Amino acid sequence: MKTKRRAKRPEDINAALAAKKGAVSRFLARHYRHFNAAAVLDAAKGYEAHLAAGGRMLVTLAGAMSTAELGLSLAEMIRRDKIHAIVCTGANLEEDVFNLVAHDHYERVPHYRQLTTDDEQALLERHMNRVTDTCIPEQEAMRRIEDAVLEEWVAADRAGQRYFPHEFMYRVLRSGKLKCSYQIDPRHSWVLAAAEKNLPLLVPGWEDSTLGNMYAAAVIRREVKQVHTVRSGIEYMILLADYYTRSARRLRNGEGSIGFFQIGGGIAGDFPICVVPMLHQDLEQPEVPLWGYFCQISDSTTSFGSYSGAVPNEKITWGKLGRDTPKFVIESDATIVAPLIFGWVLGE
Repeated sequence: MKTKRRAKRPEDINAALAAKKGAVSRFLARHYRHFNAAAVLDAAKGYEAHLAAGGRMLVTLAGAMSTAELGLSLAEMIRRDKIHAIVCTGANLEEDVFNLVAHDHYERVPHYRQLTTDDEQALLERHMNRVTDTCIPEQEAMRRIEDAVLEEWVAADRAGQRYFPHEFMYRVLRSGKLKCSYQIDPRHSWVLAAAEKNLPLLVPGWEDSTLGNMYAAAVIRREVKQVHTVRSGIEYMILLADYYTRSARRLRNGEGSIGFFQIGGGIAGDFPICVVPMLHQDLEQPEVPLWGYFCQISDSTTSFGSYSGAVPNEKITWGKLGRDTPKFVIESDATIVAPLIFGWVLGE
């Protein structure tokens, strides 16, 4: 009489997958079995499977991921071709470079929850701008980068040239003018890694950033004569539509698709995911495929009208995701979760 073969347990499957990887991945396979922990591992395996099938991945960055030094893992993901495009807030674009040139002047405030209003005022008077437990030094970080980027804004304005916000940052980094000021290993700067790869980078709502404010001031002072010297968010959407259709066309010749890995909510995620319904409905291109993978890491819980906390299935009704799109939601702190997922994908 034949005995019924027992199906492999999930932990056994995960252990087998992690066996050829490093200690971080083996730790995940052993301990991350349920609830948000299981979702982390499922999303990491889905990411890896998506790439193995020939897919590309777009990553979105909200929050203060650069000040959290996500570049420690994100930069290597870029170098190893595990990320093919990034959409980020203006804050994440600039704060990675702030950290690159002023890291030694940053101050950590581990007791930030106990700060009084007087404590906060004292930080202001020292020109230390607080992001949760980390203070960014205005002079060493913000003003140093302002000086470097202002030169590029003025030069482009006088030459009648126009560039996107990320292109100005790429130009500054590629010029080498900041190299003598680096205070971290440059391999830990994700914007520098993106510049070296010429990675497609989109920064919607860039005006809502420190450098965006500085640019507005430069226009008001008439140092920059044409406000349109820095290209706009609408132009970024046009760029994204071109990137998506070109990538989809190439992938249709194989078997891959374009994935969407969202860190946090807000404009960084809301802006790019809308490109597919725009292509379908407004440009009448129904042949363009939906996003082929979706993962969101957020501590925003599902609630009435909370777009950042909306479950992925809601996106089906908007023509962004399909019924069969692999979908993952991890309700946790991205500074904890994202490096672990990246570690799995990198085989660490």
